[in-house]
Amino acid sequence: MIRVPERVRSACRGVPEREHWLAALPSAVAGARAQWDLQLGPPFDGPEVSAAWVAPGTRADGQAVVLKLGMPHLEGADEARGLALWGGYPTVALLAHDGDTGAMLLERCEPGTPLRSRPMAEQDAVVGRALRSLHREPPPEHGLRSLDTMLAAWSAATRRKEARWRDAGLVRAGLERCIDLLATTRAPRLLATDLHAGNVLAARRAPWLVIDPKPFVGDPAYDATQHLLNGLERLRADPSDSIARVADLAGLDAERVRAWTFVRLLVEPPDGWSEAGDALARALA
Repeated sequence: MIRVPERVRSACRGVPEREHWLAALPSAVAGARAQWDLQLGPPFDGPEVSAAWVAPGTRADGQAVVLKLGMPHLEGADEARGLALWGGYPTVALLAHDGDTGAMLLERCEPGTPLRSRPMAEQDAVVGRALRSLHREPPPEHGLRSLDTMLAAWSAATRRKEARWRDAGLVRAGLERCIDLLATTRAPRLLATDLHAGNVLAARRAPWLVIDPKPFVGDPAYDATQHLLNGLERLRADPSDSIARVADLAGLDAERVRAWTFVRLLVEPPDGWSEAGDALARALA
């Protein structure tokens, strides 16, 4: 048997596809261990680990690696494909992938210190550089889904929860702005969609490497929003300057970054809705 962090178990409860994945997980881990000749340590556990089983390992030749098996979920379905397209920069390298189980063998970041341990100014600079490198023109036959796919699912979930809207006019404005931004995207790029300082780790091959991308193709301005939203205190205190700084470092259009941040506060799945989020959305409007 293997140990499964409680956050991962919790994310599977009540979702048949994920419960099936969880039941098959011990067999998938055993298969990966044999296929890639791995010695595995205990799985990583913490606030960032809720959608995958992830553990450090060592191959027979002494190479330090990470084994990752992601649970079925919309955002992370194409992680291996995206990592292969980025080719190890600015992301961790994909060393091997089992298409049947979804198991990924990844480069291990050492020492692995999260960027969030560094001052905010440094976080902004590192994230900005990472975004500039991530945002490549998609190659032909890239196989990734459009950002429209994820936002259509989020928008549908939001519409189903209309009874919980505190400010119907504000939410409708967010839904309409989302449609407008998708329709006016002129130069789609490869996106990580979940880039924040907890998903950037110190490494030896490069000072910092991105982990856990959720790859889509779409408006690069969207990709700055997760870092901004993970710094909510700063964003609430000074929305315009915060957005302008991150957009400038990433080479993005600040007005579109502002608009996408507004959209995300209103259109994401409703579990995280709050009065404070509504207030910030009004400020951004």
